[in-house]
Amino acid sequence: MSRRPFAALAVAQALSLSGTRLTMIALPWLVLTLTGDAFATGLTAFAEMAPYVLVKALSGPFIDRFGARRVAVLGDLASALAVAAVPLVALTGGLGLGLLLPLVFVMGAMRGPADAAKQALVPEVAEAGGLPLERVTGTLGTIDRLATTLGAGAAGALVALIGAAPALAVTAVTFLASALAVGAGVAQSQPAGAEAQAGYRRAFTEGWAFLRGDPVLLAIVAMVAMTNLIDQAMITVLLPVWARDVGGGAGAFGGMVAAFSAFAVLGALIATTIGEKLPRLPVFALAFLIAGAPRFLALLPGVPWPVLITVLVLSGFAAGFINPIISAVMFERIPRRLTGRVTALTSALFWALMPLGGLAGGAAVTALGLSGALILAGTVYFAATMLPLLLRTFRALDARPLAS
Repeated sequence: MSRRPFAALAVAQALSLSGTRLTMIALPWLVLTLTGDAFATGLTAFAEMAPYVLVKALSGPFIDRFGARRVAVLGDLASALAVAAVPLVALTGGLGLGLLLPLVFVMGAMRGPADAAKQALVPEVAEAGGLPLERVTGTLGTIDRLATTLGAGAAGALVALIGAAPALAVTAVTFLASALAVGAGVAQSQPAGAEAQAGYRRAFTEGWAFLRGDPVLLAIVAMVAMTNLIDQAMITVLLPVWARDVGGGAGAFGGMVAAFSAFAVLGALIATTIGEKLPRLPVFALAFLIAGAPRFLALLPGVPWPVLITVLVLSGFAAGFINPIISAVMFERIPRRLTGRVTALTSALFWALMPLGGLAGGAAVTALGLSGALILAGTVYFAATMLPLLLRTFRALDARPLAS
């Protein structure tokens, strides 16, 4: 047994996610700087997320056929080139919304397959290291939260120091380093003969049929898709507008994301350590209730800073428990030979409504103002997080079937 593949995947995730989180701060701030328009900010988020979701969903059969390692490396290399184009164009003085939108579209399309492939590597590296899935998914969840904390905090400072467009050059470097980490540390697996020869349509249809026939995965997909929609509206529009109008600029924007994520790291660390011993359904339901709606209400103008910080701390801590549970349930239920196509589909469906999040957030701020948009978002989020308490399907979260 060797834990080198797991270590390489962990390093790659830390690098690529840190770069992605930097983009999450720099890109909306760049658009607000260029246009001053909340709806244009949402439109830019749509231009990135729509191709991300679509290409990610379609990439599964290629991952199963050509190997997750190869797709991850090539996807990260292509992502590095696409992101680097933004600061390069900005240097010429010709960067406007009309040129930024196509570049952002390419960024999203390149990042989707790379992210799906790295996720598909999880069962492989867990088996190679003799590690339980909860330990691996918990560690990667911790890295996700830690990358958000460091990436967001650094992004706020970096954007304030050198500007949004130059800051994106750092993202290109992180994607390049991620490709090198996977290429050097993870061996290329060989698909089974039947999988290697299967046609694209048959492979995609088989993955979709499996997902459609699993009510537990479908219930999780429906819930997470809705909460991700609202989270996207928060991060791409509501929080940047709040930071501009109430909270003190790009530094405050990055600091708020970092504060939430810092305590999510603590929650994810606990999930990593004792996750296999916890009852999944109660933890999952309670974590979503705490991590969701309170954040939006705490951002209403006039809420005292101590209350806002307390809510962010508790919400972040609870959020750290969510992704390790979801990932462990997915990998337990999906047969190994279908890992690439089904995980690509499920993760794409998790993100399927996110392209609309920025548009919805921009439209809500335009129509209702910031306070009205925050109240609406918090109400919808609360309704979505009640699903585990209302649907019997979620009770199967505590079952631990072994995928064949």
